[in-house]
Amino acid sequence: MAGKLFIGLMSGTSLDGVDVALVDFSQANSQVLHTHFLAYPPEIRTQILALQHPTENELETSALLANTLAQLYASAVNQLLSNAKLSPSEIAAIGCHGQTIRHRPKFHDGIGFTLQIGNAALLSELTGITVVSDFRSRDIAAGGQGAPLVPAFHQAVFASEQANRAIINIGGIANITYLANTSEVLGFDSGPGNMLLDAWIKQHKNLDYDANGAWAATGEVIESLLSNMLAEPYFALLPPKSTGRDLFNDAWLAQHLVNANYRPQDVARTLVFLTAHTIYDALVQDCGQKSDDALNEVYLCGGGAHNSLLKHDLQQLLGGSKVSITDDLGIGVDWLEAIAFAWLAKQCLNQQTANLPAVTGAAGTRILGAIYQH
Repeated sequence: MAGKLFIGLMSGTSLDGVDVALVDFSQANSQVLHTHFLAYPPEIRTQILALQHPTENELETSALLANTLAQLYASAVNQLLSNAKLSPSEIAAIGCHGQTIRHRPKFHDGIGFTLQIGNAALLSELTGITVVSDFRSRDIAAGGQGAPLVPAFHQAVFASEQANRAIINIGGIANITYLANTSEVLGFDSGPGNMLLDAWIKQHKNLDYDANGAWAATGEVIESLLSNMLAEPYFALLPPKSTGRDLFNDAWLAQHLVNANYRPQDVARTLVFLTAHTIYDALVQDCGQKSDDALNEVYLCGGGAHNSLLKHDLQQLLGGSKVSITDDLGIGVDWLEAIAFAWLAKQCLNQQTANLPAVTGAAGTRILGAIYQH
């Protein structure tokens, strides 16, 4: 049995930085002891975006960037330990998601691949702590999507016998976990979360994100543009399914804006509504939102949970299902995924499975993660 204190690291598709959470699993209900956030320098974000697609000398670039990310992750971990007044020897392991560069399950040979960089071996050396990483590859090898992985954690901490719940994480990509009171669990990526809007406001306002949806709120939804974007075949696919910047990127948006002369704020408003609409459509199509046992509770997490315009759109579409945030369930919206990767590291060291075949499509449950022992 591994020790009880774990650190989770999460740097997602929004590319804003790395979230760090120190979690105590010694009790039945895990306790978050400390959190820390380290922003990515602009040049790191630029390098990560460049590696989302084939580029010159990308093998060397990605290897060197993996080292840089490991150094950033180590700095964040060491700062958290300093704040918590703990030594590395008191931590059982770090669960490190790494930074996704490509995610293409089922590609080419029917197996495909996923790639998250961050040099876990170097991270272990720099922190003096065992690191568990590469959580997605084993699920893909077993025929799964390798994502999303957090529904198993959502089930462990949020499932209710009294209510049907949806946990909706809105980062760069939006993903849904549906927790039925019958113990059924579904999980999948519904489509773009913040990434298209972030890219659009960066292009027009040189801002990293639209705080609270304020800029988008000055525009109006362009119905024709919305209709064209909703025709994307991914949205009609049934789970298991997952996606990322390989599909929803600047080029995807640009193809819908060819020869158009829309006001930038109207495009921004449409992108916010696209995220809300695709989440709602997925809840209807895949989670029985309009059936008699529809959702009772909806909880948002991730950066999109701070966007009041997006939350308003979702509430309008969902009607009677109140849209809340995971803070109301005891876990802050900004730290949920980091905590989940601490949990995934615990599962790995304790030789316990962590994927849900009904979510990822894998042939069975698997122990996830590669261990870099310190």
